[in-house]
Amino acid sequence: MPKLLLLSLILLGLTGCSSKDWRTASREAAGIAPNPSTNREAVLQIYGAPAWGWRGWFAIHTWIAAKPTNAASYTVYEVIGWRQRRGLSVVRIEKDLPDRYWFGERPRLLKEFRGEGVDRLIGAVDHAAKNYPWPDIYKVFPGPNSNTFTAWIAVQVPELALDLPFSAIGSGYAGKHGTGER
Repeated sequence: MPKLLLLSLILLGLTGCSSKDWRTASREAAGIAPNPSTNREAVLQIYGAPAWGWRGWFAIHTWIAAKPTNAASYTVYEVIGWRQRRGLSVVRIEKDLPDRYWFGERPRLLKEFRGEGVDRLIGAVDHAAKNYPWPDIYKVFPGPNSNTFTAWIAVQVPELALDLPFSAIGSGYAGKHGTGER
């Protein structure tokens, strides 16, 4: 009987049972990004944070934050799957906190660009994000998903020289599906 109990507890853990509640999980700034009111230079950052629930044991969610020179705020570029269920584009491009906790999980900075020449990179990222080929499709595996979005932008803007970690599940989808034409 103890083996059965242990197996049951393991399976409960694998199915995402948790005392965490996504509705009350932290979405506060992590304090990683430069404050736009005191830092006037252009900033482009790529973040990753453990995915929600049990998926976070092996996968991350990625996004891009950009602040042009002298801008008063950041624009965040990301793909969020639940938007699809609401009939919205999965692509989210909005003014937001750049380094927001991903539903209780602290983000880490994967890549950063600052200063001269970054405004041009920001323009290229914005153009690529607005031309993402799968704006209405989201699949956790094999993609397209949030990591496909970040990887696709990296392909469109090779100056980013971005290599996403292995835990960015779905990042290979863009390369395997060419330009992403539907």
